[in-house]
Amino acid sequence: MKKLMLCSILSVLSINAYSQDTSCTYFVGERVIEFNYYTDTILYEVEQEEKFYEIELTYGNVLCLDLSDGKKRFRKVVTEYFDGDVIEQFLDSKDNVYFSPRGSIKISVGKPSLFKI
Repeated sequence: MKKLMLCSILSVLSINAYSQDTSCTYFVGERVIEFNYYTDTILYEVEQEEKFYEIELTYGNVLCLDLSDGKKRFRKVVTEYFDGDVIEQFLDSKDNVYFSPRGSIKISVGKPSLFKI
């Protein structure tokens, strides 16, 4: 019984040690709102003044990217990985939610545009 209890406690501790954290960034027009994914607590809100809004991620964490432009628009999203790879995508930004891929450490989101440029 003691071994079973010890194994149970160790397995719970090891699962919690490797859990990932999820943050969410909400884009609506020029406004950018970052909040905690689990508690819906707004961390801060800013206006996107630069061409790209950059989001740094800790290795192993996940980013929920909520693109909620009112009209059909596209946003250029550049994802950088820990091994140096860079991938550019054009994502539909009318009420779509995307999650960052595994291994990404930096995500840059462009301003909304009418065409895939």
